[in-house]
Amino acid sequence: MSQKLKFINKNQTPFFATARKRVEIYFKEKGVSKNANSSMWGKAVFFLTGFVSIYLLIILNIFNPLVMLALSTMLGVFAAFIGFNICHDAIHGSFSGSSRVNKLLSRVFYMIGANPYLWNISHNIVHHTYTNINGHDEDIEVAPGLIRLSEDEKVNSLQRYQHLYAFALYGLASLMWVFRKDFKKFFQKKIGQHALQHPKREYYNLFIAKFLYYFMFLVLPLMVLDVAWWQVMIGFVAMHLAEGVVMGLVFQLAHVVEGTDFPVPNEDGNIEEAWAEHQLRTTANFAPQSTVAAFLLGGLNRQIEHHLFPKVCHIHYPAISKIVQETALEFDLPYIASPTFGAALKSHYRTLRRFGKEAYQEQARVAAMAA
Repeated sequence: MSQKLKFINKNQTPFFATARKRVEIYFKEKGVSKNANSSMWGKAVFFLTGFVSIYLLIILNIFNPLVMLALSTMLGVFAAFIGFNICHDAIHGSFSGSSRVNKLLSRVFYMIGANPYLWNISHNIVHHTYTNINGHDEDIEVAPGLIRLSEDEKVNSLQRYQHLYAFALYGLASLMWVFRKDFKKFFQKKIGQHALQHPKREYYNLFIAKFLYYFMFLVLPLMVLDVAWWQVMIGFVAMHLAEGVVMGLVFQLAHVVEGTDFPVPNEDGNIEEAWAEHQLRTTANFAPQSTVAAFLLGGLNRQIEHHLFPKVCHIHYPAISKIVQETALEFDLPYIASPTFGAALKSHYRTLRRFGKEAYQEQARVAAMAA
């Protein structure tokens, strides 16, 4: 697939213009900034302090191996929360009205082993534009050949069981990101269909930041901890498995549940709807009324609001979600939401099972025709 996609709004539906105007009116009438407030800064301090504190407790070498393993797992969870609550908003430019502050906070991404420059391209530019479109949105290519999340993907017999092994593979996402994903994407010619040409400084940033990460989380523990090297490895893997499961589930529950679409371009390489309507059809909320989910997940449980208004800090999503939902219903557009995390998880499981069953049936059909 090499064509550049366009969104063709045949019906000229003014949904997004209306929703955007109403959200602008809300902020104007309330007299509040679209960026971080004191609660948002409090969250940032909490998660950063928690992450650094847990790391220091491990490095101080004052606990037995079982406690160290528990701390390592907790460190991975906090790493995911830092990505959700600080880096994600900062890289979108929504955390602060100051580009310098956003840039500074986006560099926290290096601290959890990821590259903010590449994330900006793959997530902000590609995923947010071509959501759930196979061959364009690389975020739905979780494990090509192993997990099928689109009707447009190739099939194999193993995918029949993907609902059983997919969650284990989500746990590997963070490890793959730290050791492979950033390097692979950096040296690709394209991410999706977005051509790459990197500034020279990004080569230095990539390799220096990775080296420092490997030193802080692998070399230094091996040097200072009074445990065997394999115990350090177990702790490192446990940290990333925890981080990977949290990251993987949050993303999948926002885009791969019952009701979400995986659009296929027409013969001209276009998507026959407006971009904003495409976001509503490919994105879902989960546990939208949960204050715990909102606090921990950086507003990503309200993914619809995030995809439509990525320049608005997630701390404001609860306030604007009612506006977005009412406007969507007014224009007879879907507003997909699971009431709880558990309901979304079950919906994702059923979706995995459906795609896996379809893959098996398609392969059986092809085999029968060949015979």
